[in-house]
Amino acid sequence: MRCLIDKQIVLSKTLEGPLAPHVEPFAETLREQGYTRSSIHRQVLLAACFSRWLKQRRVSLRSTTSAHPPQYLRYRARQVRPSLGDAAALSHLLTVLRRQRVIPDEKIPPRRLTSAERCAQAYERHLREARGLARATIINYVPFIRSFLKDCFDNGPVMLSHLCAGDVVRFVQRQATRLHQKRAKLMTCALRSFLRYVCYRGKTKLDLAAAVPIVANWSMSSIPRAITADQVRQLLASINRSTAIGYRDYAILLLLARLGLRSGEVASLELGDIDWNAGKLSVHGKTGQRSELPLTSEVGKAIAAYLRCGRPQSTSRRVFLRAKAPVRGFRGSSGVGSIVRHRLQRAGIDAPTLGAHQFRHGLASGLLRHGVSLGEIGELLGHHSPETTKIYIKVDLDALRTLALPWPGGVQ
Repeated sequence: MRCLIDKQIVLSKTLEGPLAPHVEPFAETLREQGYTRSSIHRQVLLAACFSRWLKQRRVSLRSTTSAHPPQYLRYRARQVRPSLGDAAALSHLLTVLRRQRVIPDEKIPPRRLTSAERCAQAYERHLREARGLARATIINYVPFIRSFLKDCFDNGPVMLSHLCAGDVVRFVQRQATRLHQKRAKLMTCALRSFLRYVCYRGKTKLDLAAAVPIVANWSMSSIPRAITADQVRQLLASINRSTAIGYRDYAILLLLARLGLRSGEVASLELGDIDWNAGKLSVHGKTGQRSELPLTSEVGKAIAAYLRCGRPQSTSRRVFLRAKAPVRGFRGSSGVGSIVRHRLQRAGIDAPTLGAHQFRHGLASGLLRHGVSLGEIGELLGHHSPETTKIYIKVDLDALRTLALPWPGGVQ
């Protein structure tokens, strides 16, 4: 007897086993998440076979755990050729069932943390709750501290009162040789922050932050790698705006090139952040603070075109969504970075880099050449310190040439 699922998937056998009542709702969830009909059919068929196997093993619905899919797939491999996505499909099925409270969440006993890991965890809480630092800063700082504590105390008890300046210097000297200059500077910043924290907590008698060696990092030693205005025009012209992906990518690239948004700011943009009546865009900055930017006609039209013609149906509040199932917002800045890299390579543009930040540099450099003040550029880019914006002085080569002194004994 055949079985019809979600009015479109036909199975050759009736549904059996503990998951039988939940296979059709699973198919509906897959459809809502943007999976293709063929992918839904494959996952539903796998779920039906898995349910039948659970019945044969006399496993009840509430007893189904993440240990069962690997067992079933080993059994299945003896019957049919395994497919690459089978394990992910069954994992997705159990995730959906847990969200629907059909099967209980698994209680996985937490791994016993070492003393160094507990100390790093307490420092992480301090950064988040007491200091209110941005998530990105915390993610950058904590691994360095974990490595430092591991280096000093291995897996034994952490005795912060036993730390001395030599421990700090030796760690920095060993690590700095392996790291890029900017990462090494970040490491020393993290160490100073941690050592001030432990001194504040009374764990050390001396403020060992002063013992952290300084990593050479000459101010404004590099020139921002900025994409040119001609390259931006060429890139935008290369996008086919008759497709859903083209609508999305065009709008994303305009936000990067015309408003100088960071890739993470584009990824986290939500529908409620756009004030169409006032022509403003509310942006979640790097430090978690909001700032308002003018929504230009060009950018506004591109976003509106994507929302009308390219954005998949979704309950997500994110403006930009993945094109492939499961349809949802980007998890982070890497999704936007991937779009930039793909579009540059496809257009054959020899840009300074393949990253998204070059659009920000390009916008600032262009504004400076057109006489916009550094203060106004810093405000647009959301810089908290004027020093951050000063680096763009170096890209205005024409203005710098007027300041250059003639070379003694130069060409007559």
